[in-house]
Amino acid sequence: MKVKFLKSAVKPSDYPYPYNPEVALVGRSNAGKSSFINALTGQKIAKVSSTPGKTRLLNFFELDESVYLVDMPGYGFAKGNQNEVKSWKQMIETYLNERETLKGVVLIMDIRREWSDEEEMLKDWFAANEVPWAVVLNKADKLSRSQAAAQLKVITAEMGAEPPVFSLSSSKNEGFEDVRNLVFKEWGRR
Repeated sequence: MKVKFLKSAVKPSDYPYPYNPEVALVGRSNAGKSSFINALTGQKIAKVSSTPGKTRLLNFFELDESVYLVDMPGYGFAKGNQNEVKSWKQMIETYLNERETLKGVVLIMDIRREWSDEEEMLKDWFAANEVPWAVVLNKADKLSRSQAAAQLKVITAEMGAEPPVFSLSSSKNEGFEDVRNLVFKEWGRR
């Protein structure tokens, strides 16, 4: 897979052009979004940090010259003053509301966490704005197979049956084929 970092952006005038279909990644600061990007692409293109909340901008990656992957700042553990957090929220909302090439959003969760108010708010926003979305339950290798299957069942029941849900391990690169099909074949079509 040919992958390159395009740019970081804050406002619409900074977004990359020409426009390709885009898939955005959202999730808690410690959900493993950077590890997910690296495992999905098979390259170490996103910086993995031991400190949650390092992503502060919208980071655009181009995959196979056809799809843009947009890594967004995480929520939950990101450290910043009140003005910074407010500006991140505004930046993310502007992108999600205004980007015409957005084809879908992948919500990345640590499989060991419970469905929370933040995920419920995102689910409601996706439904209200008719944005296709999927859930990736990352870090499945941190649980036994039976524990991971049980947690998958619990989260699927809590969130409803709307989007596809994938259980995977970025560190072991397991479970990615269905996610790649969604990103490239379904959402990545022009």
